[in-house]
Order: sequence, then structure tokens, then C-alpha cells
Amino acid sequence: MSEVCTIGLDIAKNNVQVHGEDGQGKKVFNKQLNRHAVLPFFANLPVCLVGLEACGGAHYWAREIGKPGHDVRLLPPRQVKPFVINN
Repeated sequence: MSEVCTIGLDIAKNNVQVHGEDGQGKKVFNKQLNRHAVLPFFANLPVCLVGLEACGGAHYWAREIGKPGHDVRLLPPRQVKPFVINN
């Protein structure tokens, strides 16, 4: 398995969708986690870039995910909208 370099995070009420890519942009994983499994999941990953849409709970997740050393970046909803497939 390739080493994950970049992660996209889509947060919702109960579940979080996590998409990881390597340095060449190839998908390494795409999984759904419940809220309680998110922080242990990121604690076991090597330091990487994490992007998530800025919303009400995003600042909390950015702080917590950044504690192990990950580079967390909040994206404005306007930049995320082109990547939405459904809804």
C-alpha cells in the first residue's frame, strides 16, 4: 500500500468520509468512519495534509486533527462545491 500524503475529509453529524491519496494523486483509501473513530484513525497515520470544508464544526476537527502534527487546511464552501457529486 502506498503512503498517504493528502486527505480530504467530509464531516457530517454522525459519520465522516475520509479519502486519502498518495503523492501522485492515486487513491489509497476511501472509507467512512463514525465520529468516535476519527481521532484514533488520524493518530495512527503519518503526518500529512488534511483538507476539509469550513463549517460549524470544522474548527474543532481542525484543532484536534492538527494535534498529532497534521497540516490541516479549511476550505471555503465556494471552493468545495465543484467537487460535490450528489446533492
